[in-house]
Amino acid sequence: MAITKQYLKSKPVCKVTFTVPAEEAKDVKLVGTFNGWNGKKSPLKKLKNGTFKATLDLEKDQSYEFRYLVDGNYINEEQADAFAWNDYAGAENSVLHV
Repeated sequence: MAITKQYLKSKPVCKVTFTVPAEEAKDVKLVGTFNGWNGKKSPLKKLKNGTFKATLDLEKDQSYEFRYLVDGNYINEEQADAFAWNDYAGAENSVLHV
């Protein structure tokens, strides 16, 4: 898994690309505070090599909690900037600082 950040000079946003290698997976969604934890708003597209990928424009100087939803199972991003405990889920969420 990987996250890449590209800051834009012309806008106060950061283009963040989320990449999940999951050849065997049928469905990968991105859920987090940036989309109201709604996976339908940020599905990842499956590439020919079996990797899932999505790019979002996120407001700079913010922190976002998120997780991947791979075939119905929540997975954290190993390269997250931090992790935060979530009492509601009873698990840690990945944290992204942009």
